[in-house]
Amino acid sequence: MGTAKRASSRRRGASALTLLCAMAILTAPGLAVGDAYAAPTPPAPSPSAPAAPGAPAPDPGAKSLDEVRKEIEGLLRQAGAATDAYNLAESETKAQTERIVEIAKLVVAGQDRIATLKNRAGAAARAQYRSNGLPPGARLALSDSPADFLDGAGRLRQGEKATTDLLSELNRTQTDLERYAKDAGAIWQKMEENRVRQEAAKKEIEEKIKAAEALENKLEAEEKARLIQLEQEAQYKAQTAWLSTGAMKGVNGAATDAGLRAVQFATAQIGKPYVWGAAGPDSFDCSGLTSQAWLKAGRGIPRTSQEQLRLLPKVAVKDMRPGDLIIYFDDATHVGMYVGDGAMVHAPRPGRNVTMAGAGSMPIKAVVRPDA
Repeated sequence: MGTAKRASSRRRGASALTLLCAMAILTAPGLAVGDAYAAPTPPAPSPSAPAAPGAPAPDPGAKSLDEVRKEIEGLLRQAGAATDAYNLAESETKAQTERIVEIAKLVVAGQDRIATLKNRAGAAARAQYRSNGLPPGARLALSDSPADFLDGAGRLRQGEKATTDLLSELNRTQTDLERYAKDAGAIWQKMEENRVRQEAAKKEIEEKIKAAEALENKLEAEEKARLIQLEQEAQYKAQTAWLSTGAMKGVNGAATDAGLRAVQFATAQIGKPYVWGAAGPDSFDCSGLTSQAWLKAGRGIPRTSQEQLRLLPKVAVKDMRPGDLIIYFDDATHVGMYVGDGAMVHAPRPGRNVTMAGAGSMPIKAVVRPDA
């Protein structure tokens, strides 16, 4: 078996093991994740290797690995904020495009109606011409028969009303077309503004991610491994501090059927890479994962974490149940899905894969419920 084939087999084996673990989580009572998150075990410390004989002394002005970690996280947080702006502009553009299509259909129908009304008006004008241009009222007054006069008077009133109605409908249809044109112009303007926002957000995202990758790529293999461990240690510390406040005391809400389906979808994506702007099927960003999970559960929700916070009903942490979304950071730039027993599943950041983490491993802003 070749090296690539062995590596592929190992990846499939790891994915299968991850999926089995996720399904075990889902079938346990109350969707329990186990003691790993309710009472996390700290990552094993990585012993520092002694300096090699004759190696140069560390540069006292150089950044520590933990400082590098924080700088990378700061850059990626900024990229996350820009990603939300990009995704929001994209979803708004999609809705506006659909509205433009609706308006185009209304314009076509209005134009057809105007053509029909003009034909009717033309027929009335031709009829008047054939009667030597004499108005119906004048022809009626010249009638020798009182019965014809009375009968004609009734028809005259009907004809006048029909003509008035025809002109009124023609005017209304023309006004509608003018309004459609105005609405379409406003929507095109918004679409152009969204395009500019998307381009600016995309540029910022790419710059921040590139800067973070440049920092990480300067690290040696051992330093990269240590960087991952530092991330885990920071998450463990935050989760432990959160649990020590009693935040999980009495939190035992049961998932709804829709919530269970959302959790099953989200946990099935474990191991897939984070890619900004992605919403599956092969990669996700944080809100792409949560929005797709709930879409698969039968409920459409906003695409971005900030819109999820703004538009979905909020619930207290003590009332959390699996399937609820946890919005993180003051600017609401990250979101994960609560799966039970103090854990959540999320797409962390560029360079990392969809994974499980402690629900309190980042600062919680709010909890929202898609199926309230």
